[in-house]
Amino acid sequence: MSPLEPGSFLAELTPEERGDLESRGRVREFARGDTLFVEGDRSSWVAVLLSGRVKAFSYREHGGEALLAVRGPGALLGEVAAIDGLPRSATVAALEPARALAVTAEEFMAFLQAHGRVSIIIMRMLCQRWRDADRKRVEFGMFDATGRVAQRLVELAERFGQPYEGRAGAAGRAGGQSGQGGQSVRITLNLSQEELAGWVGASREAVSKALRTLRRHGWIETGRRRLIVHDLQALRRHAR
Repeated sequence: MSPLEPGSFLAELTPEERGDLESRGRVREFARGDTLFVEGDRSSWVAVLLSGRVKAFSYREHGGEALLAVRGPGALLGEVAAIDGLPRSATVAALEPARALAVTAEEFMAFLQAHGRVSIIIMRMLCQRWRDADRKRVEFGMFDATGRVAQRLVELAERFGQPYEGRAGAAGRAGGQSGQGGQSVRITLNLSQEELAGWVGASREAVSKALRTLRRHGWIETGRRRLIVHDLQALRRHAR
């Protein structure tokens, strides 16, 4: 199993709770691009992500995707439809090869009845998601595309960043531009510009222009399937 994201659903369970949950489901594997859930579908199972990362999105009325969230190891997926019995509110697809524990809605509800503490964890998790959705709605009114791209890059660097050593990173540190204690960060999650555009609610052209602006400042470096943050603090300041 991959390291769990801090604060994720699975990370919050005790070993006993985790063991009980695992006994109620089966492990499924997904290739990059595979769909776990489809918006509008009435399937009623939940998934607990064990490894890999997925995206939740809705299709826009005039084409393209509106990316709603990126989830990593430990995330609980599809619980709302299992609880309220209504159709799926979003499509979930694998951004990379992934493994997930699949649990039927009936078994998941039985698990919650057997472990009342877990229901409180889910309530807190849902509240956090609602607060995050409210914050993003405020961002759309307060920031331009460059500011929103900076915000998402900060989130990606904090959640999926790894220390990076390279020629450009060393140059940035020598110039005093490094933004994380003298350390550049490589974002290990590969999002396309289309996906990033769907996340910030802008066109691909606007996102491309925003990335050029951030590169010109020396805060980031981009390449083929590569995104490196050289000045995380500058991105944070720009995203405020």
